[in-house]
Amino acid sequence: MKKKIIPLLVAGTVFLAGCDQKAGTESVTSSAPTVSKADAVAVVNGQYISKATLTELEKEIAERGHGQTFPKEKLIEELIQREILVQDAVQKQLDKSESIVTQLESAKKTLLTQADVQDYIKANPVTDAEIKAEYDSKISALNGTEYKARHILVKTEAEAKKLIAELDKGADFAKLANKNSLDAKESQNGGDLGWFTAGQMVAPFSEAVVKLEKGKYTKTPVQTQFGWHIILREDSRAQTPPPLDSVKDQLTPYLQRKKVQTMVEGLRKNAKVEILVSVKDEPPKAPDAAANKVPEGQPVTEEVVVEEVKDKNGKTVAEEVIVEETVKEKAPATDKPAEPAKAEAPAAKK
Repeated sequence: MKKKIIPLLVAGTVFLAGCDQKAGTESVTSSAPTVSKADAVAVVNGQYISKATLTELEKEIAERGHGQTFPKEKLIEELIQREILVQDAVQKQLDKSESIVTQLESAKKTLLTQADVQDYIKANPVTDAEIKAEYDSKISALNGTEYKARHILVKTEAEAKKLIAELDKGADFAKLANKNSLDAKESQNGGDLGWFTAGQMVAPFSEAVVKLEKGKYTKTPVQTQFGWHIILREDSRAQTPPPLDSVKDQLTPYLQRKKVQTMVEGLRKNAKVEILVSVKDEPPKAPDAAANKVPEGQPVTEEVVVEEVKDKNGKTVAEEVIVEETVKEKAPATDKPAEPAKAEAPAAKK
């Protein structure tokens, strides 16, 4: 792939990150540390651009480009162009405009917020003992059973009953699934659903699986919103938790967020705060019938977004959940009957 540097104005890079000025010079970054010639990579109209700024740009480009690197001369030229634009803006006194001053103040607050969080995390690192305690807490809540099953999904009850009759005569379940199931015709996987917990499937489906004996299939078709199912329970086992080492790297940021949330709540509790505007919800405006009409075949549903901590084999250890109202397209009949795993309790997301 051909490499190229994204132009400054397209990239939208914040000027504050790329400009260093001599002390006493009027500029949007006049409070930046003084840069000596020995610590600079270039000088533009008497203003030095530091080596540290080049290092930061290299890091930024590598992160954006997923490890891509660019010739140093091109990166230096990018910084020179930024500096020229900054100096031109200052000459035009754009740095004194109300809009720019407001945006700079907002950017400053954002950077300080991030810096405070990082400083707290650095001073209060997540310990191995905390990771182990969180792991044990999640594992103790599992204590469930996993099931391995196959299914044949068809559109009508009549089709399902016909296939059950063929199974009763000794037909091969996997072959019938590959030939007839709406979600196995193309994949040719014999209707295999792999291992799952009851909570990962829609209620009618999971209830049928739980009631079945090993090696048995449903003698009566099971209806869900996806269609009619014939289910074969192949096996079951106690839910096996992933080893601690396989999820440690995922539990660490989860615990960091909890620590930061606790810190923020403590600061909020001790802060003297006065809310100066009304916080009461205003009466809803009359809905626009045309704008809010739900297209036919698109029922209003609740979308559950689940963030899970899993190992490489897909074992769930920790979950957070947010429920938001949305309008979703009606699921096609070829979808599997799986639902996202339900979290035990909602947790705030950043």
